[in-house]
Amino acid sequence: MPSTSVGIIIILGVIAVLLVFFFTFVPITLWISALAAHVNVSIGNLIGMRLRRVSPSKIVLPLIKAVKAGMDISVDELEAHYLAGGNVGKVVDALIAAHRADLKLPFERAAAIDLAGRDVLEAVKMSVTPRVIETPNVSGVAKDGIELLAKARVTVRANLDRLIGGAGEATVLARVGEGIVTTVGTSLSHKEVLENPDAISKTVLSKGLDAGTAFEILSIDIADVDVGRNIGAQLQTLQAEADKNIAQAKAEERRAMAVAREQEMRAEVVAAEAEIPRAMATALREGKLGVMEYYDMQNIVADTKMRESISKPNKQQSQLKTSGDYKDMKDQK
Repeated sequence: MPSTSVGIIIILGVIAVLLVFFFTFVPITLWISALAAHVNVSIGNLIGMRLRRVSPSKIVLPLIKAVKAGMDISVDELEAHYLAGGNVGKVVDALIAAHRADLKLPFERAAAIDLAGRDVLEAVKMSVTPRVIETPNVSGVAKDGIELLAKARVTVRANLDRLIGGAGEATVLARVGEGIVTTVGTSLSHKEVLENPDAISKTVLSKGLDAGTAFEILSIDIADVDVGRNIGAQLQTLQAEADKNIAQAKAEERRAMAVAREQEMRAEVVAAEAEIPRAMATALREGKLGVMEYYDMQNIVADTKMRESISKPNKQQSQLKTSGDYKDMKDQK
């Protein structure tokens, strides 16, 4: 009798351990929630999720939400996306939002967008409610040399078909800025742009700037246009300064060449004068120059030097007299 009681106690203990393990391993509450929401999830599926290290709550709860929203999504699709590293909850929310907005977004594309690293729910919201992107001040110079600073507001909507592999907002802003610069640059005068700023919008929109991007440009509105610097005048000033420097450099070069030529000619004169005594000695030795002729020439040289020494003080006095007369005339004034 005592052995029978011990056996019953052991059996009850084993059953209790098995029940605790079962209720711990199998999320019965999730199964009951799915059963109440008419979602076909078996206990075997829940055990399989545990064995595959998949959190059952991250699969069952989004599945219940999708079924209640009237969407046909299987457990295997959600589990495969979870195992691939995707955000199941955000994908289901995006599918529900697209379904409510009557947007065609299959589960495969939504899962691919999520795995590509983009926020699929934000993309769906942006498809329903377009976003306004404001560009910084874009500088453009008209043909008359006047700089214009334009600021635009770009209204874009997410394109779900091009969201994978499409360029982002930075590319859209860069292309819009390029279109503004091109439009201003082709204008004959900055006044034309100020009179018709909508011409910038029309020209930029006609270029199809949203090609290859994840967005669709709905409108481009010029918010503000300001007049900047006179770039043409500044460039002409810089060009004139450069031409002046070039002319000064060429003049300095010519002056240096003239000075060098003058020094060369003086050197030639000094060299020629150095040959005079030798030529006179040769002439005396060969009898081509007489002694009396030599003395006559020396007398002429001495007489010339005497005349020059007498005329120098007279020149200085005349210069002093001229400067004194000028000073007297200035004092009289």
